[in-house]
Amino acid sequence: MVLVVLPSLFLLAGLVVDGGQQVAATRRAEAVAAATARVGADAGAAALVAGDATSAAAEARRAATSYLERSPQVRGTVSLDTGTVRVRTTSSETTVFLSLIGITSLTGEGSAEARVVPVGAG
Repeated sequence: MVLVVLPSLFLLAGLVVDGGQQVAATRRAEAVAAATARVGADAGAAALVAGDATSAAAEARRAATSYLERSPQVRGTVSLDTGTVRVRTTSSETTVFLSLIGITSLTGEGSAEARVVPVGAG
């Protein structure tokens, strides 16, 4: 009986603990994606307000990429398309129990987008 119950308890503990790790990785990836998109859109909008429409996209990309690079434990990409900053991110967490069966990490993904709109625009 113990030989059946004990492995089941370890499996259940693995799902609970490591499932929490998966949720943490996804939350981190989503939060950084949202913040990165917002930073990029804000920088692009500031360039537009300053009257520099030609550098707005470059400034948005530079600011978003810089923010993303400073975010620990998160990797991702930044793209711009017709005034919209799009960000896709991934973040990994190491497993505790599932590593016993060869699953050493779990990855969470996030994505966000923000429009570059100058202050006072529609």
